[in-house]
Amino acid sequence: MGAPSSLAAFFLAMLWAQDVGCSVGVLPLRRQKAGTGRVKRAWVIPPISISENHKRIPHLLVQIKSDKQQPGGVIYSIKGPGVDEEPRGVFSIDKLTGKVYLNTMLDREKNDHFRLKAFALDLGGVTLEDPTDLEIVVMDQNDNRPLFQQDVFSAHVVEGAAPGTFVMKAEATDADDPETDNAVLRYSILEPALNGIFEMDELSGEIRTAPVRLDREVVGVYNLTLQAADMSGEGLTTTASAVIYVDDINDNPPEFSAKEFLLEAPENKEGVAIGRLMVQDKDLPGSPNWLAKFTVLEGDPEGAFAIQTDPQTNDGIVSLVKALDHERRDYFELLVSVQNQSPLELSAPKAARALATVQVRVLDANEAPFFRENPWRGKVDEGAPPGTEITIYRASDPDTHQVQELRYSQALSLNSWLQVDPESGLVSTRQTVPPRAAFPEGWYTAQILAWDNGSPPLTATGTLSIEVVEVNDHAPLLRPGAGELCQQGGSLLLSATDLDLAPHAEPFLFRFGTSGTPLAHNWSLSHANATHALLQPLGEVAEGLHILPILVSDSGQPPQEREQLLNVSVCACNQEGACQARAAAVVGTVAGLSFGALMVILSSAALLLVLVLLVAGLEHSRRRAFHKSLLGGSQDDFRDNVLNYNEQGGGEEDQDAYDINQLRNPDLLFPPPSPRIKSPLRKDHPYSYSLPQYPRRVPAGPSDIEDFINEGLEAADADPGVPPYDTALIYDYEGDGSAGGSLSSILSSLEDDDQDYDYLHEWGPRFRRLAELYGQ
Repeated sequence: MGAPSSLAAFFLAMLWAQDVGCSVGVLPLRRQKAGTGRVKRAWVIPPISISENHKRIPHLLVQIKSDKQQPGGVIYSIKGPGVDEEPRGVFSIDKLTGKVYLNTMLDREKNDHFRLKAFALDLGGVTLEDPTDLEIVVMDQNDNRPLFQQDVFSAHVVEGAAPGTFVMKAEATDADDPETDNAVLRYSILEPALNGIFEMDELSGEIRTAPVRLDREVVGVYNLTLQAADMSGEGLTTTASAVIYVDDINDNPPEFSAKEFLLEAPENKEGVAIGRLMVQDKDLPGSPNWLAKFTVLEGDPEGAFAIQTDPQTNDGIVSLVKALDHERRDYFELLVSVQNQSPLELSAPKAARALATVQVRVLDANEAPFFRENPWRGKVDEGAPPGTEITIYRASDPDTHQVQELRYSQALSLNSWLQVDPESGLVSTRQTVPPRAAFPEGWYTAQILAWDNGSPPLTATGTLSIEVVEVNDHAPLLRPGAGELCQQGGSLLLSATDLDLAPHAEPFLFRFGTSGTPLAHNWSLSHANATHALLQPLGEVAEGLHILPILVSDSGQPPQEREQLLNVSVCACNQEGACQARAAAVVGTVAGLSFGALMVILSSAALLLVLVLLVAGLEHSRRRAFHKSLLGGSQDDFRDNVLNYNEQGGGEEDQDAYDINQLRNPDLLFPPPSPRIKSPLRKDHPYSYSLPQYPRRVPAGPSDIEDFINEGLEAADADPGVPPYDTALIYDYEGDGSAGGSLSSILSSLEDDDQDYDYLHEWGPRFRRLAELYGQ
């Protein structure tokens, strides 16, 4: 559109009556002048009212026009709810004439108004006027009945409630316009007979009690029919039900059906019912206002009788709490009162307290013996020998006027370590008392029977609860007996077990034995917990076997202790903390040997080691001198890389030096062990070593001989059953990258014609034969 000064448009609004099809007139919009300037004109369309449920469809609502163009040159459109938004299709417009139509019946309860936008465009789609609002208001009709919030209302009110007591509030709703009489409700009770008992407020729907007093014993439940009507009670109506329960109050005291009751009670029985006391009460059955409570006022100083209320009949059930003794008392006269469990209301009529007399006659019966101390509790030490007396458990016979004898026996004597003297009742051990651990929580329960010789004979049962006392009769045992640890930063966790139970077991005390071994000064024992200790070296200890005497004692009184020898193998470890492969050593158990024997063995081993080192030193000196005599040349000559072992054979002519066929047929050299023959076990092998696997069978090819030898060496290193001297020999390292090359070149004399072997003549008499073959 252009500037405001170029606006020249007005709209004619035509409002059509709902029931008459004539126009209301045209409202032309004129320009507003302020001084000499011109202002923009806008569409001014008043709200359009249309009644809901209008049945003449389609219905013309309004026509909009613009004088911006000649007729037929303007395109009209509307947008908004009811057109292109939900609910769609309610309104439409003739794009050429600008007439707006209603296409469907309206429901105010769903949509009470619509706000549309009206547009005016020329034939080229250019906007001629600013869009304006078109508001359509839906007028309400009384087309909805009131609805109660629920079909049945329920409430409670106590009997005897004061007039005007609030009972309930029954509310209804109306979907019509709350601003009109269509939604103005009035409440009422339809039953005229009940209006004198309950009153309902016609505006709020509250129900209250009327001046008439409510009595539950007369009427316990009231059923009302409620009505709600709109149009201030002159329009549409609806009904609902109301159920009002009258709650009981204790306004009626209970009464005995008789003044006296005669009952009989057996002798020596308890917990049995001997009779009933009948009462009457008008209050609600099953409620605390109806349930009776009985009290024995007189005649029962020892509390031998009890009266419980039957919840079904409200009768008082008289029972025996304690056994009655006919010899002591054969007749009781009880004075019993009754009242409700809940107190009587103050508004109830005053009445005297209900009382009744109950006469009880005790019947005579033969009485059974009884144990005065039942159960009896005692103690016995575990491991007690047979015949140990525990107690004399006797019973008493209440029949003092009869001469009777009592005998005793054990109720279940099968596999029992107890025995009972049948005449005196002496309880003693029949066999050695088992350990305390064999009994639940250390207690043993036995039942003793005592019976008389009456007619019929009667029996009494007594219970013996005997605590088996723990005795400290076992010393703790060190676990494990051997172990290994790393030479640097290693530690060994020790534990101990005890066959005894607390308090004669843990916590254990770990310390070094008093055998006086100097090795213990290089180690420390630290407490880890009640059953474990941590063994650590104080400094760097030598690699190999260390035998430490460990003394472990328990916490019993008096404490038991045991000295045991611990074999500790110290080894060098890799970064992962695992022992590296090392030369086989004489490592074994020495459990059970005394300290003196161990010192003799260690001294002998040390002396033998000195002798071996001395012999080895002499042999090494001899070989060194001999080697210098053979290879007396320059030290830089490559021939000094050949080491002299002094173990060579006789050359090609010596066929008996070593038979390599034994390596190609290992079954002949190492036959498999027989399953019936147990291999000898070395006395010095460690506990933790397991038996190695027998070397696998190798093929006949010479390429596998090296693998066979290596596997055999590994098996020999880890085998604790072989003799201690059966170990792999360790030779000196000859070095690598020798200037002399490989000795295999000797076999290739036919191809190496340019090789000079004259230097073999300089190597002495042992290489004379070799010099003759290759030095020509």
